[in-house]
Amino acid sequence: MTLFLLIVLALIIVLLVKSIKVVKQSEVYIIERLGKFHKAADAGLTIIIPFIDTVRSVVSLKQQTMDVPPQEVITADNVTITIDTVVFYKVINPAKAVYEIHSLKKGLEYLAITTIRDVVGKMELDESFSARESINIQLKAILDEATDPWGCKVDRVEIKDITPPPDIKDAMEKQMNAERNKRALILQAEGERQSAITLAEGRKEAAILDAEADREAKIRRATGEADAIRQVAAAKAKEIQMVYDAIKEANPDDKLVQLKALEALQEASKGEANKIFIPFEATAALGSLGAIKDVVTDKKEDKDKKETV
Repeated sequence: MTLFLLIVLALIIVLLVKSIKVVKQSEVYIIERLGKFHKAADAGLTIIIPFIDTVRSVVSLKQQTMDVPPQEVITADNVTITIDTVVFYKVINPAKAVYEIHSLKKGLEYLAITTIRDVVGKMELDESFSARESINIQLKAILDEATDPWGCKVDRVEIKDITPPPDIKDAMEKQMNAERNKRALILQAEGERQSAITLAEGRKEAAILDAEADREAKIRRATGEADAIRQVAAAKAKEIQMVYDAIKEANPDDKLVQLKALEALQEASKGEANKIFIPFEATAALGSLGAIKDVVTDKKEDKDKKETV
């Protein structure tokens, strides 16, 4: 009796162990009942019926990566290049990932290989190097659409490396060096040109400044000379005014006034001005002066004759 109880207890324990399943986070258990899909058990505790329900597969819901083996691809210009690619994907429907394809990874790998050859094979060598982003987008779109029936979503496709043949690589390096030297020569010529332009502009600015300085100096010199002439003229006018005032106070006769005016005119003519404007009244004084000279001369001759007699 005791042995029977022990056997029953052991069977119960085995049944409990087989019926209780703990699903980890980010995993899904695909459970079949009598060989047919029953349910997809999410994370947590799951109870199944022993010997009737079985766990067909454990599917990870995490982001997964798959390295596609390097593939030799012939470009549109008949150059063989080697492309190394990595695919990022995630299972969004575990049941489809298990039942719609025998091996999701194998199917994704083969699909990626054929897609790479199809997309890159339509491009020329130079285009394949410069259009990596475009290639990645095309591969991602094609793979995502093709794997949708498998319950899989392709998030990204990245080309890790594109390797051309050694002879093509050597020719490309030579071309790159030649292009680099060409750019250096262009930059040097542009620098020399800019330097020449800057020097010419500097000389032009200096010449303009010199001309402006010379012009300003001439203007200042002419202004100074004009001010000096005005000051001399003002001084002479002041002197004439003083003489006039003195004569006026002495109440002289007309002949004395004319003589004093002529004396003032003589003093004014000694200045730096090259033109003397004689008033109309002064011409009468000059005529009187000539008459006085004739009278004085006649008197002197008469006196000399008398002394001789």
